[in-house]
Amino acid sequence: MTDALVAQTAAELKIRNLIARIALLADQGDLDEYVDQFTEDAVWAFPGGPRHGRNDIRSGAEERRATAVTGPGSNTRHVLTTIAVRLDGEDVATADSYFLFYQNTTTAPTLFNMGHYNDTFTRQGEVWRLARRDITLG
Repeated sequence: MTDALVAQTAAELKIRNLIARIALLADQGDLDEYVDQFTEDAVWAFPGGPRHGRNDIRSGAEERRATAVTGPGSNTRHVLTTIAVRLDGEDVATADSYFLFYQNTTTAPTLFNMGHYNDTFTRQGEVWRLARRDITLG
């Protein structure tokens, strides 16, 4: 195995873990850690509720938690599937994945919505962060 292939595989694994980490933190994690997964100027493009930058992304997460849409105690879960990662050089990558979002997970799990994430990541030093997430429902 070449050094280039090892580096590519390591980057892809880090990005896959980052996608999963963001979902886990949205469901049950610390918001400081959650927003640290994004670049300072990240875009979270959710239909009808886009967010720009870490502070705005955090505000959106706080609102969703305050209304029990997601987060600890909301009995919701993000489930990720079909993740395809592409490296676009050493410091930029994109990924497409499908998500399922369930409510009532402790009593009668119900699929609330589903869709597609189109993500762009940048590497900052040794750390990959989400720079843009375009979300398509359906």
